[in-house]
Amino acid sequence: MGRGAYGTAGLLALALLTACSAAPADDPEGVAMAGGARGAPVGVSPADKSTNVPTDQPVVVSVHGGTLKSVRVEGGKGGPLKGVLSSDGTRWRSLGTARPGTAYTVTAVSVDPAGRTSETRSAFSTVKGDKTFDIETITPNKDDTGLTVGIGMPIMIAFDKPITDRIAIERNLTVHSSKPVEGAWHWFDSQHVDFRPEKYWPAHTKVRVEAKLAGVRGAPGMYGKRDVRLDFKIGRSQITRGSTDEHVLVVRRNGKKIRTMPMSAGQGGQWKYYTTSGIHLAMSREPVTVMTSPGIGPGSPGYYRLTVYNTVRISNSGEYVHSAPWSVGSQGNSNVSHGCVNVSPDNAAWFIKNTLIGDPIIITGSPRKLEPTNGWGHWQQNWRQWLKWSSLKAGPTLALR
Repeated sequence: MGRGAYGTAGLLALALLTACSAAPADDPEGVAMAGGARGAPVGVSPADKSTNVPTDQPVVVSVHGGTLKSVRVEGGKGGPLKGVLSSDGTRWRSLGTARPGTAYTVTAVSVDPAGRTSETRSAFSTVKGDKTFDIETITPNKDDTGLTVGIGMPIMIAFDKPITDRIAIERNLTVHSSKPVEGAWHWFDSQHVDFRPEKYWPAHTKVRVEAKLAGVRGAPGMYGKRDVRLDFKIGRSQITRGSTDEHVLVVRRNGKKIRTMPMSAGQGGQWKYYTTSGIHLAMSREPVTVMTSPGIGPGSPGYYRLTVYNTVRISNSGEYVHSAPWSVGSQGNSNVSHGCVNVSPDNAAWFIKNTLIGDPIIITGSPRKLEPTNGWGHWQQNWRQWLKWSSLKAGPTLALR
């Protein structure tokens, strides 16, 4: 397991880092004066002709005894660096990260108290990158969900290469939402980082994820290839609860009971076909699924191969809520399944139609517990456990405008 989280710096857009380059002893702000300018003196960091500048070191331009009229930082194919100007017009700082192996030119126009303008030019180049990394997948995605998801939906990012500089990555992952939530990132391993709120998302929340990773250092000599943005919506609040002891599923939407469905869960026994207890999430909706016995081949005792219909996946260990016409007589009174949640054909057709990916499906009563890494078992960890794998403090999402 790795460490990482969605800290205050990560949640409050891109962190404004302090300059790293050395400055002359008479420059207490750490911004060396650039030469060639007249009028109000202008300082630029990184210093002119600097090389091997870290990609996450901000460009800082400041003027003494005047104001800045404009600042441009251009880097060829890397494109310009955007920045912000202080309210008094005396200091400009870049946002985001520079591209590795890129030469940048800084052009600053300043105005002195007498109204005279002057131009200051400076140049620097960033450290070369031997390798790049990219986001392999980001979930939710349009193909699986249509981008309207349930209140339990996590944000899941998989990288194509192992990440060692996790703090740098998290500082450049921002989550915006139309309704604020407290949330945190969590590293399951060196290539997977996921975000979830402390509590379920509020219904009908709009969410935007911005992964501004182009040029961000992920490991020594390895930098982000591109930026990625994802927009999705949280749908109505729907939570399904089922008991392996009471043999019934109850669906509540926005707090109101809308459906009660007799069910049959895992039979246990010799093959330990238990349905896991815990907070599952709907992971997929499949009209047809072929199910086979795990670890048991054809001709062996306990082997099965079944084609089932209207299935909603709830774990990676082969658990579904699905149509089971063969067990209707047991639904509501006993457990006879191989570990899935059996419901009638009519109830299964209704459930797949009325379930969103990310809807919580909570099962109780089984001696086998859902593991946090089994499918999307993120809610199996309480908030303290979730933050255990966090190196930055949790914080509120940014407002979505």
